[in-house]
Amino acid sequence: MTDTLKQTSESLIKDFEAILQDRKALLDELAIYIKGKLISRREVCLIFICTHNSRRSHMAQIWAQTAAAYYNIPSIKTFSGGTQKTAFNILAVNSLKKAGFKIKALSEKSNPKYRVKISKKTSPLICFSKKYSHRSNPQRNFVAIMTCSDADESCPVITGAEYRTTIKYEDPKIFDGTDKAAAAYEHRSRQIGTEMLYVFSKVAGF
Repeated sequence: MTDTLKQTSESLIKDFEAILQDRKALLDELAIYIKGKLISRREVCLIFICTHNSRRSHMAQIWAQTAAAYYNIPSIKTFSGGTQKTAFNILAVNSLKKAGFKIKALSEKSNPKYRVKISKKTSPLICFSKKYSHRSNPQRNFVAIMTCSDADESCPVITGAEYRTTIKYEDPKIFDGTDKAAAAYEHRSRQIGTEMLYVFSKVAGF
């Protein structure tokens, strides 16, 4: 990891105590499921899903892969998708860069692909907006994690998911176009990072 990303991760770990108990219970359930899969020597594929696959689902995908790397937990692969295709929002990208991620745009299209580097030991993530059923995502035996209410309600069935849970995050989009936008995106990134690190700290500790 970059020094900045390592420092950010260590600062987020200090925030575990601030996670509310009912929230921890939800995160613990996910950790228990992941640990069970690892004990049976099975690869764990996590798909984070929100409506537009532009903000929260990307943040969760990237932070979950980072958390697995931080705690040296192998056989974890993370993905993201939406019920619609839009673009990986630049404010979300910038908030992740500030956390210490090395992110490079691979194209200048309306829905560009980004290469996200976590560490020298892990393959980069290629992130772009897509439907959750896109061919670049696993089609079966994956964990579906719904990160917003709209996606959760509009997708009563996620074909191919062997386990489904809902971990909702408020959309920082509501601050777009205001002087609070950058701070809102950073706050949401830190919340998601804290909770994904918490999940994998529990996986490592079981």
